[in-house]
Amino acid sequence: MLFCVIFFALTASVARTAPLILDKRIQQTIADSTAKWEQACLAAGGGLKCNPQSVTSFTTLLAAAGPCEQQDAADSMIQLAQSLNNDAEMIRLTQIFVQQPRNTPNSVSVPYCQKAPTSPLLSGLFQCQFQGASPTTFVGGLSVGAAGTVPFGLKSLSPLGSCKAHPSGPIADGTQLVDLTQDPGIGSSSNGSDSAAPSSSAPETSVGVEPTSTAGAPPAATSPSTSASSDFHLQNGLDAQKLNAQFKGLTASSSCTEGQQACVGTSFAQCVSGSFVLTPCASGTVCAALPLVNKQGTSISCDTMGDVAARIAATGATGGVDGSTNSETEDADAGSDSDSDCEDADSDSSAAAHITSSPTTTAAPSAGANFHVQNGLDAQKLNAQFKILTANSKCTDGEQACVGTSFAQCVAGSFVLSPCSGGLICAALPLVNKQGTSIACDSAADVEARITASGVVGGIAGL
Repeated sequence: MLFCVIFFALTASVARTAPLILDKRIQQTIADSTAKWEQACLAAGGGLKCNPQSVTSFTTLLAAAGPCEQQDAADSMIQLAQSLNNDAEMIRLTQIFVQQPRNTPNSVSVPYCQKAPTSPLLSGLFQCQFQGASPTTFVGGLSVGAAGTVPFGLKSLSPLGSCKAHPSGPIADGTQLVDLTQDPGIGSSSNGSDSAAPSSSAPETSVGVEPTSTAGAPPAATSPSTSASSDFHLQNGLDAQKLNAQFKGLTASSSCTEGQQACVGTSFAQCVSGSFVLTPCASGTVCAALPLVNKQGTSISCDTMGDVAARIAATGATGGVDGSTNSETEDADAGSDSDSDCEDADSDSSAAAHITSSPTTTAAPSAGANFHVQNGLDAQKLNAQFKILTANSKCTDGEQACVGTSFAQCVAGSFVLSPCSGGLICAALPLVNKQGTSIACDSAADVEARITASGVVGGIAGL
């Protein structure tokens, strides 16, 4: 996955006063920094916890990230490793990741975190710098010796730009430490346990919970297409196959409805301002519709092709990922409310987004009632509820919400956050063609405009 995020760190006024010559931006393929860790996590039994943590971690290498975000992410990686029987490979790869250089917007060094990590297994570790970055000038025009220009706990660093995993000095621009060395530079302690960081519950398997999304791309749970009294597992498998067959006909230029979610090629796609915005899945995974296992419906997620096929087969559906070898399944449910065929792919709130015991939408109105106003009120109510949520809030598996500006899905009793892309926020939106709401990444202005268009006042949260 190649993330090319252009970040201008200096304003025009700073450029006039700072004695810096703005040179090239030094970047990297940030997803490569945690790809091996993610594979080790999957091998250790981390299941659906691995990819969200991997995405959260590698995005901290972007130039816009704070000086301690990379270390904080590494603490979370260690905690997950410890919950998986103190997996030594995950711990070793985390210790290398925390030393990976960060992108720099203008060929200057990136400041060091000035606090101790939570985990003693990361103690004394700090990022290297890229060779193309000035060793004596840091972001903001700081010179060596100023706050943040020397690693935490040290009075000086020699050679400049080095780290324990690469003590000889900076590494080549755009390269990955994990490709240069297998030694984090702290000896045998990389295989130890960490009493300071709490362990979580037993590792989550890939079966029995709904999949999570990649950074900036929340999964869409479709409305149920069978009655509550029927065995929904088979129908979920058939619905997933039908969606995957439909996705084959989509391209990046396909017409779409605002908020619609789908798969285009191997990438997750969300419709923003009438066009699909693509978010590539991590290396080795593809975007696909998957059958839910605990309730009626489907979800859209990044997963390995083998796991997609296995989960569909487990429902009793035959014909593989898209049912192509069993044509009968293509028309198994012509009335299925899958919402992914370029007509209206907003996820119905009855199957997706709710954070309290009260329903996301009100009871169905009479045929002559105007549901648009109620949809706007329901979206405002959700957005007001989202304001009090944190990453530590209690949740129910499969629940979807917004935490801060990030999309959040509940996995094993905890929210997993997926940041929206630059300039967008996570919010509840009123559907326009039927009752309900959806949760999506959108601009704040568009969210407010869509809620106002429903006929309600009070802005995004009705406050």
